[in-house]
Amino acid sequence: MSTERAIKSVAIIGLGLLGGSIGLAIAEHAPEIATAGYDADPKVRDKARELGLVGSVADSAADAVREADLVILCVPVGAMAGAAHDIADTLPAHAIVSDVGSSKQSVAEDLRAALPNNRVVPAHPVAGTEQSGPEAGFASLFENRWCILTPPTGTNGDAVNALSDFWTRLGARVELMDAEHHDLVLAVTSHIPHLIAYTIVGTASDLEDVTRSEVIKYSAGGFRDFTRIAASDPTMWRDVFLNNKPAVLEMLGRFTEDLTALQRAIRRDDGEALFELFTRTRAIRRGIIEEGQDDERPDFGREH
Repeated sequence: MSTERAIKSVAIIGLGLLGGSIGLAIAEHAPEIATAGYDADPKVRDKARELGLVGSVADSAADAVREADLVILCVPVGAMAGAAHDIADTLPAHAIVSDVGSSKQSVAEDLRAALPNNRVVPAHPVAGTEQSGPEAGFASLFENRWCILTPPTGTNGDAVNALSDFWTRLGARVELMDAEHHDLVLAVTSHIPHLIAYTIVGTASDLEDVTRSEVIKYSAGGFRDFTRIAASDPTMWRDVFLNNKPAVLEMLGRFTEDLTALQRAIRRDDGEALFELFTRTRAIRRGIIEEGQDDERPDFGREH
């Protein structure tokens, strides 16, 4: 920031898994930073107070941001515009506004339109679980996970540095990326896998010659992994697909082509093609573990 004003107060709008985890991570890693929070659901606000997710829980988004140096919008990407409008009148002029959304082009457009005079630095902490709600949060969620910042061209460099330092303090590894490229990468690594998981679990539940009890009773490891992903917050993922439509459709088209080739290989008894593909994908898995983005235990081996 041009005034070199430190982040001493953070307002978190949305107190579910990510918002609650940010509040808990600040308390653990940066306890000198004051935190305030707000959630549109009064039951979530009550639970956040009970769990101590933030220092204070406000009864409106406008009140939560009045003293904030940094505001983080932890709402579904389809709700970003509304959340930004709710805080526009009370947002301090110096405050940095960021988010945690999985789609960055749409978020940047919504935030710039609602807050044209504020410093907006969209962000995406690539972290989460299939759980949702205030009870799901835990302080170590961001440790050794990537947080991708996608500042629009011309964004104040000090604001970007301040946000980068903030996420680093919470244990994240920070990367800067163009928003369009981010959306394409995440379509491959996150959005399409979720779409596949929702589809295969839905297909299993629709089979007429297999009962639901059998699907549950005889679930093998692969299907269990799909059900874990498919248990993710439906509101959040609905908004992700609708707001990252171009990248998702492009990657879905490529996936469909590859799936057709795989179908052809099976039909033609082309074991060599199948073996080559399966060998290549094993190498990807090893690379993910070597990069430190997973280990052999579920959910990074974290207990929470």
